[in-house]
Amino acid sequence: MTEIQDRARALVDEFAMFDDWMDKYQYLIDLGASVPAIEDAFRTDTYRIQGCQAQVWLHAEPHGQRIHFTADSDAQITRGLIAALLRVLNDQPAESVAAADLSFLDEIGMKEHLSPTRKNGLDSMIKQIRLYAAAIAASQSE
Repeated sequence: MTEIQDRARALVDEFAMFDDWMDKYQYLIDLGASVPAIEDAFRTDTYRIQGCQAQVWLHAEPHGQRIHFTADSDAQITRGLIAALLRVLNDQPAESVAAADLSFLDEIGMKEHLSPTRKNGLDSMIKQIRLYAAAIAASQSE
């Protein structure tokens, strides 16, 4: 099992402790509160993810052979969603992040309990994370 899979499994197990979706949303909001603030330099349109109803900024940079993300959102649940993604994918090999199986989101039931606009926003965040990871992985293989 890879570290990404281990992290995803741990997150699924944590969400499984809650029977009620209101409790799961609260846990998601709590996860979002743990995300360090993104630098103001990255809180611009250049780093803003298009397709999200809320404002979401995402920055990625290589750290050795791994990719490090910082992100933020002005909406609590959206911030929690990005926190969940980064908890699983942050500081992992860029190539692994680009190809990561993110079915843990389905196992949690996240996609089926999000509004269509939040689901579209989550898909946009995932797409941008994969694009950053693929670009960094390509630059590392040159």
